[in-house]
Amino acid sequence: GTLGFLTQATLRLHPLPEATAVTVASFPSVGAAVACTVQVLQAAVPVARIEFLDEVMADACGRFSGKGLPVAATLLLELHGSRHSLAEQQQQMGEIMRQNGGSGLAWAEGLEEREQLWSMRHNAWYAALALRPGCQGYSTDVCVPISRLPDVVVETKQDLQASGLTGPMVGHVGDGNFHCILVFNSQDPEEAQRVHAFTERLGRRALAAGGTCTGEHGVGLGKRALLLEELGQEGLDTLRSIKAALDPHNLMNPGKVI
Repeated sequence: GTLGFLTQATLRLHPLPEATAVTVASFPSVGAAVACTVQVLQAAVPVARIEFLDEVMADACGRFSGKGLPVAATLLLELHGSRHSLAEQQQQMGEIMRQNGGSGLAWAEGLEEREQLWSMRHNAWYAALALRPGCQGYSTDVCVPISRLPDVVVETKQDLQASGLTGPMVGHVGDGNFHCILVFNSQDPEEAQRVHAFTERLGRRALAAGGTCTGEHGVGLGKRALLLEELGQEGLDTLRSIKAALDPHNLMNPGKVI
């Protein structure tokens, strides 16, 4: 990485949960699905995993897996705990989902069925690429405060539709992180420019909401200008001074933003 590399890691082990359940729920809009996520977190429901798919991604994942999903904004959630606590969590989760227009709520507790549901999400990249065979994919990576997530997701969805781009949305919305998987013809300069302009707008939208231009994937080369906007010159100079102190010969990941 930029400042060094891992030589060892210490892991903390936790016992396997007594019971686990997964559900897929459909919502009338992306705003409703993400608002549901916010309410789940505010209610302190101990969700093990929560993933968001917009209607384009849900359709793509359903077709790619051959399982079929409703063409609607979708949440995929996993709960675990003791059998008694799991039943309470399921009831609480169901109430919050219904308040936000969620439907199709059915819990899968068997291992094989749970794995089939998660495999659809794990193959989201390939499902998105299958929407336009022969084209390339690029994933955005913004992250915003949970309280701002519904507004930012809705605005981004509107921007996608106005831009005419193919960009199914998926996200680890429990921590405010979401991606648009932009599938485009990189040999078409006009379309490539629309992709670039969209990613710049999205990055600045996240910054305006108090978020970051990169939640998981890193700054790399493409987000250097956005990092300057995010941190300011003083913040960037501070990073450079730390880099120079720890790596005076610039051996670690040279040629990047710092």
